[in-house]
Amino acid sequence: MFFATSLSAGLLLASSAFAAMHDVQVGNSNGDTVFTPEAIFADVGDQVIFHFQQKNHSVTQSSFPAPCGPVDGGFSSGFHPVPANQTDNFDTYTIVVNDTKPIWVHCEQAANTPLSHCGKGMVFAVNCGPDGAQNSFTNFKNSALAIGAQLQSAASSASSAAPTATDAPIVTGSITIPPAPTQSVVTVTVTVEASTWTTTYSSYPGSPAATPASLAGTDHKVTVGSSNGTLTYDPPSVQAAPRDTVTFEFHQKNHTVTQSTFDQPCNKKADGFDSGFMFVDANVTEFPTFTVTVNDTAPIWAYVSLIPPLYDRRVNYILLQCRQHLPDGSSHCGLGMVFAINPVESSPRNFTAFKTLAQALNGTNSTGATSTGGNSSTGGDAGNGDNSAASSVATNVALGLGSIFAVVAALL
Repeated sequence: MFFATSLSAGLLLASSAFAAMHDVQVGNSNGDTVFTPEAIFADVGDQVIFHFQQKNHSVTQSSFPAPCGPVDGGFSSGFHPVPANQTDNFDTYTIVVNDTKPIWVHCEQAANTPLSHCGKGMVFAVNCGPDGAQNSFTNFKNSALAIGAQLQSAASSASSAAPTATDAPIVTGSITIPPAPTQSVVTVTVTVEASTWTTTYSSYPGSPAATPASLAGTDHKVTVGSSNGTLTYDPPSVQAAPRDTVTFEFHQKNHTVTQSTFDQPCNKKADGFDSGFMFVDANVTEFPTFTVTVNDTAPIWAYVSLIPPLYDRRVNYILLQCRQHLPDGSSHCGLGMVFAINPVESSPRNFTAFKTLAQALNGTNSTGATSTGGNSSTGGDAGNGDNSAASSVATNVALGLGSIFAVVAALL
C-alpha cells in the first residue's frame, strides 16, 4: 500500500514537472485591444496565464460559432481595470488545459455595442485548427470582426438618420474647437461579481462600456495644488469606471474643483458639481477633501477657481492681486490648471486639447472669454462670475496701500 501511494504521488509530481506555463498579455501599454499571442497550442495539464495590461479587459470563454458571446458554463475572469500609468504588479488569471479540444476566448468589454473589444478582433484560442481548416484562428477572428462591423454599421445608420448640430467645429475668434462626438444610447445587461442588472447609458466613440470594475468601486486620489503653491492637479486626469470615486485633496492656497465643459473649460457647467472654496494654510498637515462619484464613462471636465487670501499672515500686508486673476490678467484655469475624468485620448477632444483650449481662451492672450469663479475670499459660488466694479476697487485699494507700505518701509 505504501508503495502504491508513493508511486501515485511520484506520477503526479512527474506530470506537474512536465506541465508548461504559457504567458498571454491581455491588452498592452498602448491601450490596444489585442491578446499577445493570439493563439497557442498546449498539452493537457498545461497552464495558460493571462496578464492584464492597460485599459479594462476580461478573459471570457466563448465558442467558435459565437465568438463574441460567453458560453454557458464557461470561465470568465471578470473585468480587470489597469490605469495607464501602471508599470508592474499586473493582475493575472489562469486556466488549466484539461483536454485537446479548442478553447475559444474573447474580451467582454463593451459587448453588443459599436465599441466592442471582441468586435475589434480581441479574441484568443488554444489548440485551434490550422490555417485552411474550418476551425482555424483566422476564421474565428474574422467572425468576430464581422460582428464588430455589423454593430458599427447599425450605429452609423442610426446616427445618420438623426444628425446633430455637433457635426461641425465651433469657431471662437481665431480658435477652432473640435466638434463634439455623436453619442449613441446603449442598453446592456451588466454582470459584476454576483449582481446582474440592465443599464442604459450614452456611448461615446473611444470610451469604454459603462461596466463597473467592482460593486464597491475604486477611489482615485487627486491632489489639488501643492505645498509650494504650484497650479496643478496630480494626476491631471484619471480613467475611472462607473461606481468609482475621485477624491480631490486640497493643498495650499484657496482652490475649488468646479465642473465645466470642453467648449468652455473655465466656466462652470450649469448643473455641474462644485466643491466650494477650500482655503488651506501654508503650515497645515491635514487637508480637506471633496469626492465625486463616476456614474458612466462619458468625459468629465473640471477646472480650479482660486482666490488668494486678502492678508498674508507672515508679513500682514494686503496682496496686490485681483481676487480672480494674476496681476497680468490671466486666470489659473487659463494657465492650465484643469482636470479630466475619462478623456478619450484618441479623440480630437483629448486632455491636451482641453488644456490647450483653456490656456487659449483664458490666458494672457484671451480672446474675450473669462473665468467665472466666486468673488469672496471666504468662499462663494464659482459660477457667479466676477463683479468687475468690486474687483477694480479692491485692486485700487491694494495698490494704494501697497504704496503706503513702500513709503513706510523706506523710512525704517
